Amino acid sequence: MPLCSALWQRRNPTISDIVLALYDNLYYAVAMVLFVIGLHTMLTHSNLIKKIMALNIMETAIFLFFISGGYVANGRVPIIEGSRNSTFVNPLPQALILTGIVIAVSLTAFALSLIVRLYQFYGTLDADEIAQIRLGREERP
Repeated sequence: MPLCSALWQRRNPTISDIVLALYDNLYYAVAMVLFVIGLHTMLTHSNLIKKIMALNIMETAIFLFFISGGYVANGRVPIIEGSRNSTFVNPLPQALILTGIVIAVSLTAFALSLIVRLYQFYGTLDADEIAQIRLGREERP
């Protein structure tokens, strides 16, 4: 039985039980912290480069979360090791994350090219200033 499940079935878990359960789920906790950092940066900063960096941090958190879900302790590669008695690692999350990384890099490159064009047109990378410039241009007929 996993330690986390055993922890919640006990009435009075000790501090060491809680620490061990957190240690077993450290990758999930790190993924959540990274996602919150990226979300906070995305919502609180108006610089477009910082928003792209925050998006990349959030994508990394999601990748870490999915890879952590596919991890099997003492698992073997299912292609090379053909024994029926051993535990195998699920390769599907790894394949999905490779596809996600390619999409993330493409999205970042496209967003940075748009930011270059925005800077050439508006002369700033601040999203609030760009909104004010657009609002000012739309009010004048």
